[in-house]
Amino acid sequence: QVQLVESGGDLVQPGGSLRLSCVASGRVLSINTMGWYRQAPGKQREFVAGITPDGNTNYADSVKGRFTISRDNAKNTVYLQMNSLKPEDTAVYYCNVDRLLLATMKLQLEVWGQGTLVTVSS
Repeated sequence: QVQLVESGGDLVQPGGSLRLSCVASGRVLSINTMGWYRQAPGKQREFVAGITPDGNTNYADSVKGRFTISRDNAKNTVYLQMNSLKPEDTAVYYCNVDRLLLATMKLQLEVWGQGTLVTVSS
């Protein structure tokens, strides 16, 4: 099976920037839509941004104009560039893939990473 491994979470001051990365480790033939979700303390997990294999993107209203999602298909990696961070962006950020095809020709559905913590505070 393939695992998603996130990195890049950190403590940052309001107005600062961070770049999250998520790589699909293992023998992967193709990956469908990749996305980022987040879960703040005491709240439900929410959608942040998504990107299709051909680069179409969508964003939650709360992050539009501040966050940018991108992917490198050759590296099986998705990124989330976060600018103008606010305290309300504090959360554990999770990477998600809705469907991927393994080298064994098996499909793996709804794959989640372990999460990376982003804290925005002065």
